[in-house]
Amino acid sequence: MAINTNLILPLLVALPVIFAGVCQLLSSAVVILRFCVAGVVLVAFLVCWAVAMVFHNGAIIADGKWLMLDSLSAYHAVVMIIVFVISALFAVGYFSDEIDKNEFTVKIARRYGSLWFGSMGAMMLVLVSNNLGTMWIGMEATTLMTAFLICVHRTAASLEAMWKYLMMCSVGVAAAFTGILLAAASTGSAGINSTDALLWTNMMASAKSLDPILIKAAFIFIVVGYGTKAGLAPMHSWLPDAHSQAPGPVSAIFSGFLLNAALYCILRFLPLVEAVTGNTGWGRGILVVFGLLSILVAAVFILGQRDVKRMLAYSSVEHIGLIALGVGLGGLGVFAALFHMLNHSICKSMSFCCAGRVGQVYGTHDMRKTTDILRTVPVWGAGLIAGILALIGVAPFAIFLSEFIMLKTAVDSAKYWTAGLLLAGVGVVFIGALRHAISMAWRPVEGNGMADVGAGKVSLSDVPLIVVPLSILLVLGLWMPQPLATFIIRAAAIIGGLS
Repeated sequence: MAINTNLILPLLVALPVIFAGVCQLLSSAVVILRFCVAGVVLVAFLVCWAVAMVFHNGAIIADGKWLMLDSLSAYHAVVMIIVFVISALFAVGYFSDEIDKNEFTVKIARRYGSLWFGSMGAMMLVLVSNNLGTMWIGMEATTLMTAFLICVHRTAASLEAMWKYLMMCSVGVAAAFTGILLAAASTGSAGINSTDALLWTNMMASAKSLDPILIKAAFIFIVVGYGTKAGLAPMHSWLPDAHSQAPGPVSAIFSGFLLNAALYCILRFLPLVEAVTGNTGWGRGILVVFGLLSILVAAVFILGQRDVKRMLAYSSVEHIGLIALGVGLGGLGVFAALFHMLNHSICKSMSFCCAGRVGQVYGTHDMRKTTDILRTVPVWGAGLIAGILALIGVAPFAIFLSEFIMLKTAVDSAKYWTAGLLLAGVGVVFIGALRHAISMAWRPVEGNGMADVGAGKVSLSDVPLIVVPLSILLVLGLWMPQPLATFIIRAAAIIGGLS
């Protein structure tokens, strides 16, 4: 069947935007949440269609080369759609009790649905943009869309988290814009038409003619700017507040893919700076530094956390650091980093969903009060504990495998200090998070116990939201399908990994 490749990429961006408008026309909160499920499933089919084309025929380029889907962006699109499917399915049950209590009204549901689909469209624009300027616009749009999702429940804490997120990420994205301008200025001697100066494919083709000083300066601004949005330390301070105050389905999107979308912008720029500098590893060295710093900072803060969602948020800082470190190590490390991205997104989305439901039952996310969860809320409690175990690298979950490959890459390349700091960071995280998990799982409930038993009700449709992600992580920890391995290798080759 013939496919119009000039239409499929614009549709990936346009459909979520159209669905965002449709949400404003619906008259029931339940209908809006179910429409979110139907809409994301439709987009998922379109993503699978486009990804299959890329897998079999190579990159799709459309609209005068302004839009492109290659193996790297297609892989990210798959991860993104998995996260949104989990979020959409989970939201139906998460908000059901609030709908019954008239706390999640039609007005709130319309705003939630429109912003949720709008965020999807903005993130998709980031992924399919071949123009670095358009990519920046998409990333700025994600800031505006997702900010108001933090305060779906308007409290003083959620409003403060929203403003902190807006201020810090806006400054970060502004720094990234400076990097874009410097990158554009570097093309002056390359003979690229001014209207096509920021096309990534054109810049890569003319990399040897670009000004190396301007490109290096641009990369520093790019890493700091987009790194703020990705949650790399020390630019991460907005992340624990935003993730902990947002509703569970929103936290899943934030940690599951918003951070990846920002990191993707850095990864897209990395092969450019490496080509300009003669593949000396200059850009990769910067990612190694930020990656290690993120792991170590997260490890320290996880030890002293009391709020389970803040602990999961700092875990996101750690795992984004691991991805950056893997890419910085190069070679097999890039493969491990992209594999880790998939594992982390699946696991963290499920974990935030479970943490959200546990918090609804107990009326708090304080781990000192959310105890004995395996008995009190066995389904959501088991999902949360299993999610934490997977996140800290317990075998045979897939996260253990991707972390092990990164460690092996560091040792094989004789980067022993890097390997040592990596082991120290993940070791502290393991001990700190495991201590919290044991306390939540088995320490008896103190005081008056649960705040709302009804909020912990579980339907048959909720169980797969826990079983399926955990099963995927277990299978991938033991066996990787060859098509997935090939897909990751092709994506890694674009940013200097195995080819």
